[in-house]
Amino acid sequence: MNEGIEAIPALVKELYALVGRLEGHFPDRKFTPDGHLVGSIGEVLAAYHYDLDLFTASTAAHDARCPAGRDVQVKATQGKAVGLRCEPQHLLVLKLERDGSFSEVFNGPGSVAWTEAGRMQKNGQRPISVSKLTRLMRLVPEKDRLARQRE
Repeated sequence: MNEGIEAIPALVKELYALVGRLEGHFPDRKFTPDGHLVGSIGEVLAAYHYDLDLFTASTAAHDARCPAGRDVQVKATQGKAVGLRCEPQHLLVLKLERDGSFSEVFNGPGSVAWTEAGRMQKNGQRPISVSKLTRLMRLVPEKDRLARQRE
């Protein structure tokens, strides 16, 4: 897994170089990577950096289990919000950057975010903004966060 993880920043840079080329050819269209691609990148980064055991792809409610036994929902975004379908036991939200790096937006009990999320939308998700998650993160005690195992 080490080799694959170490390749992610360069591969994401290549991906965004292609996005830039597409947008250069079609300036009236956005070619932002999203959906499964961003989600899967976030999940493998989280698994490596937080020592998570990933569940089978598309498992309902949670994506992984942490060493302490809590189930974890991993959300990755490049935008301003994420959507929650149900209240996760633990929520880890990562902001992916165009250079392949990421930052932690939220790392704490899922109930904290679920309580503050918006109303259920037609797509079955409750939205919550990255800015709100960042504010909520300040309220999460260190003991309630997943420890980052690798840089």
